[in-house]
Amino acid sequence: MNQAVYKAFCECRNSFRAITEELQAALPDLQKFQQCLVDARNGPRYSVDTPVVYNTALDDVDCDSDIRLILVGDNPGRREQAAENRRYLVGPSGKIAESFFKKETVLSIDFRKNVIILNKSPVHTPRTAELKDLCRLGGEKTRRVVEYSQTKMANLLADFFCALRVPIWISGYSEMKKRGVFERYTVELRDLMRRGSINKESVFLYRHFSMNQFTVDLRQKTLPGKSLTETLRVIGAGYREKILSS
Repeated sequence: MNQAVYKAFCECRNSFRAITEELQAALPDLQKFQQCLVDARNGPRYSVDTPVVYNTALDDVDCDSDIRLILVGDNPGRREQAAENRRYLVGPSGKIAESFFKKETVLSIDFRKNVIILNKSPVHTPRTAELKDLCRLGGEKTRRVVEYSQTKMANLLADFFCALRVPIWISGYSEMKKRGVFERYTVELRDLMRRGSINKESVFLYRHFSMNQFTVDLRQKTLPGKSLTETLRVIGAGYREKILSS
């Protein structure tokens, strides 16, 4: 990227770090509530290290980096918040995504070099659906801050898009519905698209990479006579219209 683009990218990156610090300061008891969620579940027990997760993989990007895609996930899970990681999509879903891009060489995308990863919220929960449980535990203030985090992340996406002008893949749309976990993010994203802050035609929605939902959906919707790139555009635009056009 040229110096102007890299400068804009760095400003976005700094904004992201500031957002996570602001959210953490707004909810000093957040870690306690998150640990309650971990301790109450049947899944793996672990210590909550990072209540609000900045994606430190962005710090590896420099002016020689070739960013070709912005990928938006849900929110940081167990592995993403661990002190030794603090990076997005480093668990099973990330491995599936990495394997997909490595296999599909026609896309010319190295998942760890050519993609930056954002989330709909940087607030950690063991599972995405538990953001609602976190809000119940933390009360009205927590609910407001979690919603605010989604507004900030949608606007951060717009800033990164304006800096980089690359396609946006949003992974996972099931909770981007009315009364869904990410309703606030969806409302803000629609508004940003309507105002032209994000080019609608650059946004594509897909199933999650987790549990191979993305690859199964892609296989089922493969279009005869169409290239992989064309098929991905059709699928992603179809889900975009379904979720973001209402």
